[in-house]
Amino acid sequence: MLITGREAATRACVAAFLVPLVFSSVATAADDKPYVMKITLATVDDDVHQFAKDYAAAVEKDSGGRIKAEIYPASQLGSIQRQIEGIQFGAIQAAVIPPEFFVTVDERFEILTAPGLVVSMGDGQRLAANPAVRNLMLGLGAGKGLHGVGLFMASPSSVISRSPIRHIADFKGKKIRIFASEFQKVALQRLGAIPKPMTLGEVLPALQDNIVDGAVAGLAVITPMHFQVAAKYVTEIGQPAIFGIVEISRKWYDSLPADLQQILDHDGAAGSVAINPVAIEIVGKARQAWIDGGGELINLPPDEQSTLLDTLASVGEDVSKTKPDLHAAYQIVSGAAPRNR
Repeated sequence: MLITGREAATRACVAAFLVPLVFSSVATAADDKPYVMKITLATVDDDVHQFAKDYAAAVEKDSGGRIKAEIYPASQLGSIQRQIEGIQFGAIQAAVIPPEFFVTVDERFEILTAPGLVVSMGDGQRLAANPAVRNLMLGLGAGKGLHGVGLFMASPSSVISRSPIRHIADFKGKKIRIFASEFQKVALQRLGAIPKPMTLGEVLPALQDNIVDGAVAGLAVITPMHFQVAAKYVTEIGQPAIFGIVEISRKWYDSLPADLQQILDHDGAAGSVAINPVAIEIVGKARQAWIDGGGELINLPPDEQSTLLDTLASVGEDVSKTKPDLHAAYQIVSGAAPRNR
């Protein structure tokens, strides 16, 4: 067919008009594609897991489905260290983990494990909500692949053991699992125990194989994971407090539109407050479930609990005083602790 010059010009104009529309359509389709947010955590069926579920639901709702959350509890995405590396490199988008496990990123992440900062769930919740503490903790990973959006108290610490610990003297010589924290190490040494750093996934086999005699943990964690099969005794020393920190992959966060970034920040902060009454309820139910499952809860005699607190009171200062950055962080946190108000 013979095409006249006028027809050729007309077709060229139509093509020039349609090409931008095609690319615009492709771009719109790409914008509509949801961003997948994998949320990783080490525990299951505790308040940390509940936070992850609530956060996922809030982000999906507030983003209109543009962010699709997937939750991987019980270290399904690898050990805690692998999870942290995944966050830094962008393979995993979010983590809800006790902050001290990020100590390889910045040693100040362990500051909240200094004993004696809080003596109750309420104390811990107020400390986590303190602006100076929150800003400090959420900013520690900046420049190292992390973007903090939430901080909350998960549980007081207890010590699960294969034989009962009813007095301070019973700690002597016992091999006790601790978190990755110099504060916990020194605290257990002062009680006469032998501290053994381990991730959560290593604890149950270590108890079963007599590698350790006990472990520092939260009841809300060990009860749903049925640790009674290895050790039935839990001594509720309450020290240190166990917190959860919510870290987003900085690489992934920076790839998002500004409105989605704001949603992640807002929902992380809001969720850190909303989880507080839920956490208290979950810890209370875990205590009763431990008893119902055949376990025993033990409290030190009141005078010995006071002695324990006195013995551990200077750990934070003693551990941090030779490290300027860590000491400055400790002063911020200890100064904001409810006991100092």
